[in-house]
Amino acid sequence: MDSLALYIHWPFCVSKCPYCDFNSHVRDSVDQDRWRAALLADMAHEAALLPGRKVGSIFFGGGTPSLMPPTTVAALIEAADRHWGLEPACEITLEANPSSVEAARFADIASAGVNRVSLGLQALDDQALAFLGRAHSVDEGLAALATAQAAFARVSFDLIYARPGQSLAAWEAELARAIGFGTEHLSLYQLTIEPGTRFATLAAKGDLIIPGEDDAADLFELTRTQTAAAGLPAYEISNHARPGAESRHNLTYWRYRDYAGIGPGAHGRRGGLATVRHKKPENWLAAVDRNAHGLSAEDALTPHESATEALVMGLRMAEGVDLARVAALAGGEAPIDRKALWLLQVQGLAVLDGERLRITETGMPVLEAILREIVTN
Repeated sequence: MDSLALYIHWPFCVSKCPYCDFNSHVRDSVDQDRWRAALLADMAHEAALLPGRKVGSIFFGGGTPSLMPPTTVAALIEAADRHWGLEPACEITLEANPSSVEAARFADIASAGVNRVSLGLQALDDQALAFLGRAHSVDEGLAALATAQAAFARVSFDLIYARPGQSLAAWEAELARAIGFGTEHLSLYQLTIEPGTRFATLAAKGDLIIPGEDDAADLFELTRTQTAAAGLPAYEISNHARPGAESRHNLTYWRYRDYAGIGPGAHGRRGGLATVRHKKPENWLAAVDRNAHGLSAEDALTPHESATEALVMGLRMAEGVDLARVAALAGGEAPIDRKALWLLQVQGLAVLDGERLRITETGMPVLEAILREIVTN
């Protein structure tokens, strides 16, 4: 049986970034004892419904989970081990902000059992960091990166590109500097305007203009070429790693395997069920107090829905998807428009090798459009 991935959501941030549409919240104070107890209860509920599995990865996401007390991190890792058992090479990742306050906790977080950190640097330019609403400076971020590299066996960090006015030359230089820090993994995201964010409000007024499709495609191509040349090829549309250093946890999502999600707003996939927790922190806490879990919905996925999800997630990866497995999920044929797929192959946007379908380098920049073309309703 496949190992299980466990996602733990910590919803709190010091401030809300203008581009962020994640389930993150700013609160004056957090009752740490109550939150630790509630997360442990939510985990126990999932564990009772997912017996006989080993945990292959744990991911602390948010929000800003580096704001969690290291004692809480340790308690949650210990509970996962007690409920399921951790695989010997269990990957335990925590997302962290690169502030000096949080970097001071890295040694304690590593002692708690975290062996991989994902650092939200976001830019290597102070002006860009101010534009993105980040509280840290480049110097502070790089100091945190050095601290992380000393504390954790595995380090990844995020950058956001395709920022307003960003030239190819400027991004090439910034990315070269980023690669030079020698981490095994980089997450490189194009800036997108997400509904409900402050950037969306500014864009609607015409006060924020990001690069157009052609310029964004050029930046995307440069990113793929430059990381591949440095030995960190893209294994997913926005994620780059040295071979063997891919995020084991995220591969569980993209390969469409079971994962348990606990904490406010966390999603999960459990034996054909889609699970989701109450999103607002206070509502989630009240639900845990009332029910001993934070579930707000638990819906059975139809075979077609499962197959469609497997396609949409899997085609983000360089390895693509096994259409035979997708067909098995669908209980018949994979939900693929074969005529549209043939046209994409002729155009060099997709490759079908036996039963393995993957999107080409040329196709990746227009992945969303490709999915609309070939995935049938």
